[in-house]
Amino acid sequence: MSDAHLAAVPRRLHYPAFPRHHPALRSCLPLPRLNRKNSLSPPSIGTISLSWAVSFAAAGGTTAWSAKEVAPSPEEEEPPTSVALEPIVSEEHFDRIIAEAHQLEEPIVVLWMASWCRKCIYLKPKLEKLAAEYYPSIRFYCIDVNTVPHRLVNRAGITKMPTIQLWRDSQNQAGVIAGYKAWMVVDDVRKMIDNED
Repeated sequence: MSDAHLAAVPRRLHYPAFPRHHPALRSCLPLPRLNRKNSLSPPSIGTISLSWAVSFAAAGGTTAWSAKEVAPSPEEEEPPTSVALEPIVSEEHFDRIIAEAHQLEEPIVVLWMASWCRKCIYLKPKLEKLAAEYYPSIRFYCIDVNTVPHRLVNRAGITKMPTIQLWRDSQNQAGVIAGYKAWMVVDDVRKMIDNED
């Protein structure tokens, strides 16, 4: 055959036959497929957790793949790094939370804030991280003073914002007026909580 004749023949790649009957390959998972963009996509395995194990047999170095479902144990579950502050939207809601905490003999922490207060907005995520340290024994809440009746704000004795209060036995036990750096406020709130325990 001439070179011109060979160039006209379409080229086909020939691969050796796949040994599907080989016992080491019966436990294999599907191989990755090419999608339309010609990039590798892993096989669809659903939402189960897989633990891959590769074992090499002593004779011949045969590779066997196995997958097993691993359920996370309660001991392995990591605690949350942040817990959102539950908003209190009315005086009745506030009274109900105070009553439940009193019945459970648990303290609660309340952040009094306003949507226009920059210090409040900056402090809130810091308190959410602190709430994760005490979760679930101490619950953290937030109250926007613009959305609740003014008599509730007066009843709590709020004069400046942000203010963080610790309530226990249906009474305000301690408070921190947060007019300084957030990390110092968080330290003071932590001391306030630990001193009341």
